[in-house]
Amino acid sequence: MTATPTATSIEQHRQHFPALINKAYFNYGGQGPMPAGAIAAIQQAHESMQRLGPFSREANIWIEQEIAQIRGAIAAELHVSPASITLTENVSAGCNIPLWGMDWRPGDHLLLSDCEHQTVFGIAQALQHRFGIEVSVFSLLDLLHGGDPVEAIAQHLRPTTRLVAISHVLWNTGQVLPLADIVATCHAYPANSAPVRVFVDAAQSVGMLPLNLTESGVDFYAFTGHKWWCGAAGLGGLYVSPEAADSLSPTFVGWRSVVKDSKGYPTGWLADGRRFEVATSDYPLGLALREAIALHNAWGTAEARYQRICELSRYLWGRLVAIDFIHCLVNRPPQSGLVSFQVTAGTLKHDQCVQRLEQEGFLLRTLANPNCIRACVHYFTSEAEIDRLVAAIRAL
Repeated sequence: MTATPTATSIEQHRQHFPALINKAYFNYGGQGPMPAGAIAAIQQAHESMQRLGPFSREANIWIEQEIAQIRGAIAAELHVSPASITLTENVSAGCNIPLWGMDWRPGDHLLLSDCEHQTVFGIAQALQHRFGIEVSVFSLLDLLHGGDPVEAIAQHLRPTTRLVAISHVLWNTGQVLPLADIVATCHAYPANSAPVRVFVDAAQSVGMLPLNLTESGVDFYAFTGHKWWCGAAGLGGLYVSPEAADSLSPTFVGWRSVVKDSKGYPTGWLADGRRFEVATSDYPLGLALREAIALHNAWGTAEARYQRICELSRYLWGRLVAIDFIHCLVNRPPQSGLVSFQVTAGTLKHDQCVQRLEQEGFLLRTLANPNCIRACVHYFTSEAEIDRLVAAIRAL
């Protein structure tokens, strides 16, 4: 999309999202509202399966074709091969696959940032307990107002470091990390005979940032379809680079992940991303995600959508910093659609502020670390919607 979007064109596009009719939505980082076409696709898919006959040969052929198409649609957005995509239920499932799939030995080192989701911290603690690995944390919060995250990671690498776990877009502050530079630094770490692998929690980047995972060199990239892509909850994915694929073993195994002989007995794992899939899934969710991705692409390219997101987040950030009792976590215009802030005056706590705003039709959320309120803007957020939110915050 080359032309600047008009208020009319944005308003027309918003009509595809039933959830936006009666509310001002600012929680895309939690869950995106589904477009009407995606909702209809789920119903139509279920009807098709019933018409063909559940678990009939014809239905199973149809399912295989649809799975191939959704895998291809995801791969096209990430600029990777469809064979490198594993379909999962959510980001957490995509986190567990590589973190548990590595051949950990006592004394191996796992490095995390202090801005990771509790899912990643929880898995790290479980790995430490079961395998006796060492887990350490470096600070990205200290770099909130400047500093080099690549250097921060480099300073914490060890000869025993096997994996670095980071987020591409930090879910609490909205910072965007220089992924390709981080990957290059880890892979080239001179103290290790094998490259230090990089795992990315991509909950906030897929559907927001224009991505080329092949060029980034990243090893593992876990994402979901229900946030910035606005698909249905229950479908996500994991990218595993061809170079890192052999370093993982499946933790869970099912009929979708194995090679079978003539009698149906498993003889090994599939060579592509399917080796980490298990069994029956809610296949109609894939059709919904394809519809949602197609709708976004009909509006504009990934680059155009990201540019629009940044324009709107800068606008919201600028309006918020002008309020004397609001403190935005970052002291410069955001690089993402996440704008986190704190209320520094008055008697209301952050959760009370969010509850009051929701009663007035504004949907945001609170975060615990740092203690703040997070507002998210998408490319189809309107300036008028932001103005109404800011007015409501001023009136708290």
